[in-house]
Amino acid sequence: MEESSTAARVLIVAYRTAATPPLIDAVRARAEQGRCAFTLLVPDLHRGVEEAETREADVILELAIPLLEEAAGGRVEGMVGAADPYRAVRDALDERDADEIMVSTLPPRVSRWLSMDLPGRLEALGKPVTVVTGPESARPVSSASPA
Repeated sequence: MEESSTAARVLIVAYRTAATPPLIDAVRARAEQGRCAFTLLVPDLHRGVEEAETREADVILELAIPLLEEAAGGRVEGMVGAADPYRAVRDALDERDADEIMVSTLPPRVSRWLSMDLPGRLEALGKPVTVVTGPESARPVSSASPA
């Protein structure tokens, strides 16, 4: 079988988990499978809200890109999208095509993206979707638990 000289275009969608070990490990593993061009898409959850100096999405990109580039072994593009993650992906795919989508979420117990079935909705767009989730905490989520 002949290996394609074209890099697979992988769109990573992440917010709070953009600079976490599970996503970094997943990017490293995907890069080891063959040439990839990664783009990190961070939905701007505060779009339309006036913020002092920088948007939170920009801070997330600033923190995550160097870590993801190290894992990918090359450049990772970054972009900020619409507040709704599904719309952000649709808009990103209109702007630049992708061969696959990687969705990085919080653990299932607290993930809003999983509760709204973001991965399933994205699969309906006809692209393979990989879901990367953080580990569940062994302790209760509420701070009101007994000490």
